[in-house]
Amino acid sequence: MFEQLKGASRLLMEQVLRPAQGDRFQPTGFADLGAAVYNAPSKGGAVRKLLVESAQSVANRLEGVCLDSGGPEIEAALKGLPYVRVKLTGPVETATTSLMEAHRLNSPYIITNPEMRDAFLERSGYTKGKPIDWSRIAKAVFYYDPNSLLHGVFMANVEDGRVRLARSISGFIEAEGVEEAASGGVKNNPLDPSGKLRAAGHDKDVYGNVPYARMEYTAQTIKAFFNLDLALLAGYRLHEEATRLLIALALYKVRRFLASGLRLRTACDFITEGDLTTSCGYVVPDTGALLHEVQSAIAACAAAKLFADPPVTELNTACDWKKEPAVASA
Repeated sequence: MFEQLKGASRLLMEQVLRPAQGDRFQPTGFADLGAAVYNAPSKGGAVRKLLVESAQSVANRLEGVCLDSGGPEIEAALKGLPYVRVKLTGPVETATTSLMEAHRLNSPYIITNPEMRDAFLERSGYTKGKPIDWSRIAKAVFYYDPNSLLHGVFMANVEDGRVRLARSISGFIEAEGVEEAASGGVKNNPLDPSGKLRAAGHDKDVYGNVPYARMEYTAQTIKAFFNLDLALLAGYRLHEEATRLLIALALYKVRRFLASGLRLRTACDFITEGDLTTSCGYVVPDTGALLHEVQSAIAACAAAKLFADPPVTELNTACDWKKEPAVASA
């Protein structure tokens, strides 16, 4: 399935999008910045462009498509794929997994657990102050959670914090030829527009009628871009079946995201136009074929003992509330 990709340094993919209804859409926004509008050089002069979805957000969405009902567990179709589940004990008892933690295996609930930390250090051969064997590090990460290799992990909580693995699969969405579409609205209080009638014990100023401005955008073209770094994966020197799994899983996530994950916000809902194109002419298999390849590779990796056994590593981590500094009395 991936013979055409052998020797390639990366697989660049593009997918044309358009709003599911109408012309307007709401891009991602950033604190103290708003929408990321910028001018890009072109042969005919500068063209106005807009970042619709950042690499950070697309990474989160690619992770999310494989979760069971939003997490924390993996979907049934990918059963057998390793990850770490941790039961939190203390004032709040719940569970989380490396599949949904912001820092994946580096989650303080996971890697600061003495059992997990010691096992990872032994398997990875990591020693403070000594050169890093990156292949052995990658094999250890793959052993516990292959998704952490795909989406990157900065293990700042491990010893002196030198373990940094970049994303193998990344993506973003941008629009070209953009124009603002200004509008607005009002939050109505049907009981008391003045805002004076308040719930007992709640004095925050959230009552009354509140008018607001709203900025959406139109665009000549909208595209989703994805980059699968094949050279990075090859550089890890993993078992052949491990590399096959990572490539298949990355492409499966891209297909799933484009098929079912394009309602990014209430006012930002896209559909695809045409098929996913690639820089080298490679035809990305459909979702069903990729899922079959992922399942086959999971079985092969398990047989080669490349995974934790059982694949879901169970931990228990005690938690407590952060103690606030005492306030001196007057």
